[in-house]
Amino acid sequence: MKICVLPGDGIGVEIVAQALRVLDVFKSEGMKIETEHALLGGCAVDAAGSPYPEATQNIARAADAVLLGAVGGPQWDNNPRPLRPERGLLGIRKDLNLFANLRPAVLYPELANASTLKPEVVSGLDIMIVRELTGDIYFGEPRGITVENGKRVGRNTMIYSEDEIRRIGRVAFKAAQKRNKKVCSVDKMNVLETTQLWRDVMIEIAPEYPDVELSHMLVDNAAMQLVRNPKQFDVMVTGNIFGDILSDEASMLTGSIGMLPSASLDENNKGMYEPCHGSAPDIAGKNLANPLATILSVSMMLRYTFNDEVAAGRIDAAVKKVLAAGYRTGDIYEPGTKKVSCSEMGDQVVAAL
Repeated sequence: MKICVLPGDGIGVEIVAQALRVLDVFKSEGMKIETEHALLGGCAVDAAGSPYPEATQNIARAADAVLLGAVGGPQWDNNPRPLRPERGLLGIRKDLNLFANLRPAVLYPELANASTLKPEVVSGLDIMIVRELTGDIYFGEPRGITVENGKRVGRNTMIYSEDEIRRIGRVAFKAAQKRNKKVCSVDKMNVLETTQLWRDVMIEIAPEYPDVELSHMLVDNAAMQLVRNPKQFDVMVTGNIFGDILSDEASMLTGSIGMLPSASLDENNKGMYEPCHGSAPDIAGKNLANPLATILSVSMMLRYTFNDEVAAGRIDAAVKKVLAAGYRTGDIYEPGTKKVSCSEMGDQVVAAL
């Protein structure tokens, strides 16, 4: 297993270090794992003058999977757009053709009180958001800021081809077949022609999966329903910009964005695995971050890229055991539980594993 490790910026270095300790447990048991570190994001801009340097591109392309921490920080906010850390993230997704982003939102019973919603609304929550990752308004052309009639005009283009919609739709249907066999496709077809095409294509491919129930929801209603009654959903599938927003909303149902892993896959299940949260520069270097989302991202890596359900299940069980024992980082702490640091949470997961 060749893994490209990109700690990135901010807390990325700390949380990836704990995830690698989990991989070290499997290495000690004989699993053949090779890791190679590289730079992505702000640290890459500082060291190599690019958020996604050529050296990183070569390592990432040669790897079977990529483990990413986080990118970004206020010190790069005023950089020219091509030299912002986030351009590295968009760049590697496009370069590796990571078109399918899978974000599970699972509420562990021990964290029911950490959610801002009532426990009866979120208890037992287990949904999967499938987000198209390499198209839509983030990549569409033309784009940019121009001057027209003496006034500045900003322009971005929302665009999808039917092939792009069809392939992400199939990912969602296949995910639903392994879950509760329901797909809710989210669009804005009453206003946007791009998403009218989205809905049309979803309807066209649905007969390929007769065991899966397909429904549709406008994105504004979906945002409301995620807060009102999130357990109605099984798999949600949507475009890049809607998925970006809805998956972050869903993350807070679980009590903390620090609990949510993600997988970004190509057509052969090569993937980049990362926590859903950002680089949290306010706590970077203080050993306070929650590493569980990154550790659970390693579980997703073993499950989706390396087809090792047993090892993935062991990591999931170890995290559940640690939470059941009452260990909490600051973001999920409540009175009566045991507050631990980032590295101490890593200690507990490794011990449980």
